[in-house]
Amino acid sequence: MNTKEQQYFEKLGARIKQLREEKDLDQKTFAFDCEIGRTQLYMIENGKTNPRLLTLIKIAKGLELSLHELLKVS
Repeated sequence: MNTKEQQYFEKLGARIKQLREEKDLDQKTFAFDCEIGRTQLYMIENGKTNPRLLTLIKIAKGLELSLHELLKVS
């Protein structure tokens, strides 16, 4: 992963974490609801992984957002 990609994944992860916390959901509960692993969610929220499309779709659904809205990172 190059630096620009790494920065994007860090921003995306921070956005996911912020949106999750705004809904007052802990990481374990949210991961369970999205049918993904808690460790996987942790890695995504901390920008340590390149999440698969299906995983991002599950997260967007869990946050009640479109995938397009979820991926809008400034």
